[in-house]
Amino acid sequence: MKNLLKTVLLAGSLALGLAGAILPAHAVLEIDVNKGVVEPLPIAITDFLSGDSLGADISGVIEADLKRSGLFAPVDKAAFIEKISNPDVAPRFSDWTVINAQALVTGRVTTEADGRVRAEFRLWDTYAGQQLVGEQYFANKANWRRISHIIADTIYQRLTGEKGYFDTRVVFVDESGSKDKRVKRLAIMDQDGANQRFLTDGSSIVLTPRFSPTRQEITYMSYERGQPQVYLLQIETGQRELVANFPNMTFAPRFSPDGQKVVMSLLRDDGNSNIFAMDLRSRNTQRLTNSTAIDTSPSYSPDGSQIVFTSDRGGGTGRSQIYVMGADGSNPKRISFGEGVYSTPVWSPRGDLIAFTKQTAGQFQIGVMRTDGSGERILSSGFLQEGPTWAPNGRVLMFFREAAGSGGPKLFSIDLTGRNEQPVPTPHFASDPAWSPLLE
Repeated sequence: MKNLLKTVLLAGSLALGLAGAILPAHAVLEIDVNKGVVEPLPIAITDFLSGDSLGADISGVIEADLKRSGLFAPVDKAAFIEKISNPDVAPRFSDWTVINAQALVTGRVTTEADGRVRAEFRLWDTYAGQQLVGEQYFANKANWRRISHIIADTIYQRLTGEKGYFDTRVVFVDESGSKDKRVKRLAIMDQDGANQRFLTDGSSIVLTPRFSPTRQEITYMSYERGQPQVYLLQIETGQRELVANFPNMTFAPRFSPDGQKVVMSLLRDDGNSNIFAMDLRSRNTQRLTNSTAIDTSPSYSPDGSQIVFTSDRGGGTGRSQIYVMGADGSNPKRISFGEGVYSTPVWSPRGDLIAFTKQTAGQFQIGVMRTDGSGERILSSGFLQEGPTWAPNGRVLMFFREAAGSGGPKLFSIDLTGRNEQPVPTPHFASDPAWSPLLE
């Protein structure tokens, strides 16, 4: 990653007498995230040693990331017995096990001669009495929050066996002003709500931003030419281009897994819509559906072989359901059969689930189902909520909700258990979130 260098800290390099203390794999501390509801792991995260507040700031972000995941329960610092004065020396493990801290994070932050920050940390299994991982990062001071997220990801991966999702960003629609004069601007932030900035000026309504899976680029819909059209935007440079100048409205764009195509809906003169895919290099367009229904909200499977979408082609009900077809439009098959109206399906990056919005009995619900439609589970219900987007590890969803009488929508995240719902802070109302892949 740019301006950030990582090296590994080995336990064997310390004067700890631990060089041979490698325990069998079954004795190493782990969280089994596949057993359903998981009891959060008690973990102690000490303030990183530093000559200023930066050490405490970094450890504070790490603690917040891990706690928000729902898999970790940070131990109150007031309960700490040992005061860590040298993170290169093994801690007194009994001081941490007695307060039930099953894992311990220690570290320090220093400034190099060239002005860069060096942040180092160690993760300890307190009951096994061994170091699980140790790394250090060199970066510009402005990147201190990214260092925090990367350390949290490393801890998450070491203890769960799965990649973390903290070093990511979210693009969304910032909404400000009164409802009759609502200004909608594209905005971007870190996944925890920090470092927010605008990507558009609010002169035109924008909707449905979506991240490229391969680069820092988004596709979105804008009304700036009087009707919805799909655009591409390079986040870092601000360079923007129209995907294609179709005669009718285009909407609901998403990238293919390789980032080389955009799949979208195109409105026809008869009021129906069909799904098209455009190659971003050649600009060749392929029509994928050809029905008299409304086919919309396409989303690729992570291997690019299939597309999930919604359609009211079921006949008689007039309600959209979820369908899956080949990436070339072949063999469309209905997979949802529940009561209500389904919308905004999106394939998990793990490939195992499809998230969706469902409207039934006066409620809007965020749910997931297997890719064949079985195992439908509702994670959250509310007055008005929709637009799920997956974290890159496929364990957490973000969506937007407007509570009755609130005046506008806000962002929330929820894990696959449905038990860990968290508000995501934004300065104004916010909608249409889209999660980035892990940054590089």
